[in-house]
Amino acid sequence: MSSDKETKGITAVLIIEILGRPPEHLRLALEKLSKDIDAEKGVTVLKKKIHDAKPVEAQKEFFTTFMEVEVEVDEVLNLVVLMFKYMPSHLEIIEPELIALTNGGWGEILSELSRRLHGYDEVARVLQLQNEDLQKKLSEAINANQNKSVKEDKKDAKKKTSKKPKK
Repeated sequence: MSSDKETKGITAVLIIEILGRPPEHLRLALEKLSKDIDAEKGVTVLKKKIHDAKPVEAQKEFFTTFMEVEVEVDEVLNLVVLMFKYMPSHLEIIEPELIALTNGGWGEILSELSRRLHGYDEVARVLQLQNEDLQKKLSEAINANQNKSVKEDKKDAKKKTSKKPKK
């Protein structure tokens, strides 16, 4: 619902980094991401360059690589959606130099931001509750195991003391 006063046709470059193994899989994953980005509403991939995977210094079994994707978006909101959905490590707006945005455009962007933050907050709360539940169950299992071990130790000690040597 953007206005005619807002800037259209924004060109930007996104850098998307990934980590994993094997290195061939990283290239395929970035190819798929490029296609997914191009399929986004209001987004066109103009160029892409996928760099060769390199081993991670601290963990040689993992590889890292990145892709530079130049996109054209219909409006600023499309760029915001790309940021949240694909989490680029860097974004550079190439053109235009000046971007006009109405208060309605800002409202759309901030509403999208708020919606996504609420979604992330919900996920974080669910994970926190699951973590607390797992910690409680783990603690109960450890205590039950310790109690069982103590009972077995007492039983073994009783058996040893009840056996009297024959003369």
